[in-house]
Formats: sequence, C-alpha cells, structure tokens
Amino acid sequence: MNSAQKTAVITGIAPGFGEALAKQLAGAGYRIVGLARTDKAAVGVAGIVEAAGSAYRHIVCDVTDGGAMTAAVASIEDKDGPVHLLIHNAHQLLIRPFLETDPEDFERVWRVACLGGMHAARAVLPKMLERGSGAILFTGATASIRAGAKFSAFASAKFAQRALAQSLAREYGPKGIHVAHVIIDGLIWEPQTRDRFDPEEKNCINPDALARSYLHVIEQDPSAWTHEIDLRPCSENF
Repeated sequence: MNSAQKTAVITGIAPGFGEALAKQLAGAGYRIVGLARTDKAAVGVAGIVEAAGSAYRHIVCDVTDGGAMTAAVASIEDKDGPVHLLIHNAHQLLIRPFLETDPEDFERVWRVACLGGMHAARAVLPKMLERGSGAILFTGATASIRAGAKFSAFASAKFAQRALAQSLAREYGPKGIHVAHVIIDGLIWEPQTRDRFDPEEKNCINPDALARSYLHVIEQDPSAWTHEIDLRPCSENF
C-alpha cells in the first residue's frame, strides 16, 4: 500500500505500543485516528504524531457498541478521508481463576476483542471493497493459540478473534483487502506492562520494533501477503 495521504484507524490506542504504532504510521505518511473509551491518551499521541509530521484525531468510542463504531467511521470518512488501514488493538486483559470469573466479565472480554473487531471491520469494509484495496490488522496474543491457567476469558476471546481474522482473510483477500493477524507472544515494554507485571526491559518487546513489524506487513506487495505473524523477544520460550 502507498501510504501517502491515507488514513489509519487504531482502536484501543494507549501509551506504549499504541503511541509507537501511531508514530510509525505517521512517519510513513498516514493520517492517524485513534479510538478509545476515554480521551486519556489523546494529548500524548497527538504530540507524537504531529512531531512525526502528520495529523491526529482522537474519538472517544466503545468498540463493543456497533452503532457508536459505525458513527465513528462515518465521521472519519467525512472529515479525514477514506479509511485505508484499520488496526484493531483494543483488548481487555483478565487473569483470574475460572471459578472466580463472572459470566459478565467473561463476556466483556470477548466483546472487546472479538465483537469489537467485528464491528470495526463491518464499518470500514464497504468503502474498502468499493476501492478494491485496504488493510485490516488484528492484534493477537500468546493466548490466541495457547490458553494458560487463569486465562479462560482472555484466551477464549483471542481464539475467537483469530478465527474472525482467518475468515475475513479468506473472504476478502481475493477482493484486494489484506487481513492479517499478529500474535504478540510476550510482554511489551510499556507503562501498563510495567505497572502490572514489573518485568525486566531486556525480556520485553520494544514497542517501536513491534510497530515496525506491523508496518512491514501493511506495506507488503499483494503477491506476497502475510496472514499471520508471531513476534516475541529472543528470551521468550515457545
């Protein structure tokens, strides 16, 4: 994809990896629109994107609300131009023993990762299909392919999201839409990770390096598209 004057939408944008994605895409010429449940990340991401020479707009949106997602994309197409790239990065991590996991919490995790991805894809696909081009990337996790103890909700949601990505790739790849699933097998060095797990930086994925890998997938020639890629730090077992 030639990124000149194209718009990228990132759901679940936040400090750390979300900022790195926005910076990398801005440097490649994309206008960036970030979606999140709050505007907490808006100022920080805007400064990073503008320093990279592009424009940023932040929309407060709950991706689990189909009507809100449709309205957000309509606003983007009206004010920022057609959406050429969607990265569904929104997720809700829940680590809890199964018998202590409420059905409501179990469903909420699925709604963010899988249903939210479905709403986002439904909102951007019609215009992509009219043009015969576009890219949709889903951010996966270790839990997309391996369910650990206390990860019943998160793994179930990520397994489902992976299946959604596969189905969309098979349906819309022949129509010019590049659908990819990125398995992040490891902790990302970002504020949320440091607060929750207190890891060593050497054992984490650098968010800028991760964002560069996303850009590589996005810019692939249609004759050699990747559907699934897994990324991990060299210290990670697999």
